[in-house]
Amino acid sequence: MLKDPFQRLGLDREVLTVSQLNQRARHLLEDVFPQVWVEGEISNLARPASGHLYFTLKDAQAQVRCALFRQNAQRVRQALRDGLAVRVRGKVSLFEGRGDYQLIADAVEPAGDGALRLAFEALKEKLAAEGLFATERKQPLPAHPQRIGIVSSPTGAVIRDIISVFRRRAPQVQLTLIPTAVQGREATAQIVRALALADAQGFDALILARGGGSLEDLWCFNEEAVARAVAACKTPIVSAVGHETDVSISDFVADVRAPTPSAAAELLAPDASELQQRLDSLHRRLVLRMREHLTRERLRLDGLFRRLRHPGERLRQQAQRLDDLDMRLRRAFERQLQVRHERLARLDTRLAAQHPGRSLALLRQRLDSLAERLPRAAREAIKDRRQKLDALAQTLHVVSPLATLGRGYSILLDERGQAIRAASQTRPGQRLKARLAEGELDVRVEDNHLTPVNLSLLD
Repeated sequence: MLKDPFQRLGLDREVLTVSQLNQRARHLLEDVFPQVWVEGEISNLARPASGHLYFTLKDAQAQVRCALFRQNAQRVRQALRDGLAVRVRGKVSLFEGRGDYQLIADAVEPAGDGALRLAFEALKEKLAAEGLFATERKQPLPAHPQRIGIVSSPTGAVIRDIISVFRRRAPQVQLTLIPTAVQGREATAQIVRALALADAQGFDALILARGGGSLEDLWCFNEEAVARAVAACKTPIVSAVGHETDVSISDFVADVRAPTPSAAAELLAPDASELQQRLDSLHRRLVLRMREHLTRERLRLDGLFRRLRHPGERLRQQAQRLDDLDMRLRRAFERQLQVRHERLARLDTRLAAQHPGRSLALLRQRLDSLAERLPRAAREAIKDRRQKLDALAQTLHVVSPLATLGRGYSILLDERGQAIRAASQTRPGQRLKARLAEGELDVRVEDNHLTPVNLSLLD
């Protein structure tokens, strides 16, 4: 190693190795720029498992790679992200392994959001206020899709990764690529047209995919036109833009966000091996349940078999029981028959004591006596009633008004047939009926001697 890496090369054409050249350049840069402050916008931020941070610091015309090692990264209070404008303090160095010129940072301070990040946040707030990010408008992904449309670039690793996942997990699914640019000035309009075309083809689901890149590279997926085209899709859509740490407006609007294109394919590709494993598991459970059921039924059958007796023995027992019942029936029938005979004898004795012949003879004698007395009593009753009737008729004749009429009297009746008993019941000129013993007369009141009367001489 040279003691002085910054001395001029000799005129004898000294030849350096690549390692020596990079080493001298690193020492030179670190010696000239031991500490500088640089302001720019973060892009391509990477966070490996080591805890170190790697990013690109850029402005409108240039960019420089930066490394922020773990012990210094822990002192940075603000969360770093792509598009963030910062001031970085560090030394200019060179990564000898690749010959990359870089800034080894030891402090990072915020310098205000970058223009792209401000535009991103403004559009995000606008679309969120309109409800384009609402959970209730998002559609569920189909469980077993048959046709899937892929809106992506026809070149690059993205489409190959997606096809590889489907070949491995679900080769039966039909994939259709709707090609579009995913970067550059024409990308926004092409993505909008591709989404509309894919949505009209009746796919079960769509994948909007692009590989990783800087915030500028992914910016077409943060355009309002693309966001509204995603929201207008009636087909369930998965957004897989960039790497896992990249977030775009399309991710918020889509029904599902996948961290990578391969992850999007895995979401929509039912794993054939997992389905087969599940089927095998269900088959094993079914066989196990059938075996358990057969075992229980076999035990039950053995129990029934042990309880089952030969039909001959059962028939002998039933025959013996039948004989016993027959003898008991005969004895019971004989006892019942004897009881009925005894009761019949008692009833016969009582019947003989109460034979109706004697009663009939007594009743016949009484009937004959009553038959003789009945005509005599009837004649006497009729004679007595006739005498009473004659007496009543004589009495009635005495008080009857007809008898009075027969002696020359008459009865005056008014228009209503009421008898006139006083002169005050009449008025001069009133028409009356006079009932005689024989016939009737129409008469008129000339004067009742109660009121003065002037009668017409011609009346």
